[in-house]
Amino acid sequence: MGRIIFVLGGAASGKSDIALQLAGPKQPRAFVATGQGLDVEMAARIARHQATRAADWDTAEVPLEVAKWFSTSGSQYRTIVVDCVTLWLSNLQGVGVTESDLPMRVAALLEAMRETKARVVIVSNELGLGLVPAEPSVRAFRDVAGRVNQWLAAGADEAHLVVSGIPLRLK
Repeated sequence: MGRIIFVLGGAASGKSDIALQLAGPKQPRAFVATGQGLDVEMAARIARHQATRAADWDTAEVPLEVAKWFSTSGSQYRTIVVDCVTLWLSNLQGVGVTESDLPMRVAALLEAMRETKARVVIVSNELGLGLVPAEPSVRAFRDVAGRVNQWLAAGADEAHLVVSGIPLRLK
């Protein structure tokens, strides 16, 4: 069975760098990117992230069907990093996936990750440590992301919180 490591942290906390360190050197390696370069700033952010990875990482851009990617392609790899859950959730909401569909999707993702036999590191944003958002839709998204993070952390073998580039192992 695959090993799942969950890495949680705030924006610009260093969680992606820590995820790459936790992933280790075993090859072949895949980086599953859920972000989409839909504007200039996001495209530049993606390019910066790509520049931090060694050339031996295969990159798969998978904004929606992450569990399906694991089922069809995951078994080819010994190491996989998924970055990030928060963008995946945003993408799902953007195509009309409802909150009631998320428990099934997260369970399917965890199952597909386990079946790969790879070391899987999944990255997510901790959205609940800041100010309470003024907009109801943003508060609702924060709450959904928090629940999804709880499900992933519960299903993971390890969980780490990253603050200021320093990881703290939670489990």
